[in-house]
Amino acid sequence: MAGEIDLILRDGDEVIFVEVKKSRTHAQAAQRVTRRQMDRICMAACEFVSGEPRGSLKPMRFDVATVDQTGQVKVVANAFGGW
Repeated sequence: MAGEIDLILRDGDEVIFVEVKKSRTHAQAAQRVTRRQMDRICMAACEFVSGEPRGSLKPMRFDVATVDQTGQVKVVANAFGGW
């Protein structure tokens, strides 16, 4: 297996892969997502969708959920596209 993915969700036909990061602030949590980690998550996602009927043609999205010290959660949809 290429790696681990924190959450895998479905929204209709789309598969959403979510990386969860916790830190004192949301900004610090977001900074903890490294390029190397994004690459591993993408590889694991490709491995996951290879078992889907449409394979890599399946609509996919990569989100990041950050958790601050108070437990508040913020989700950045399609986070890898802007990084």
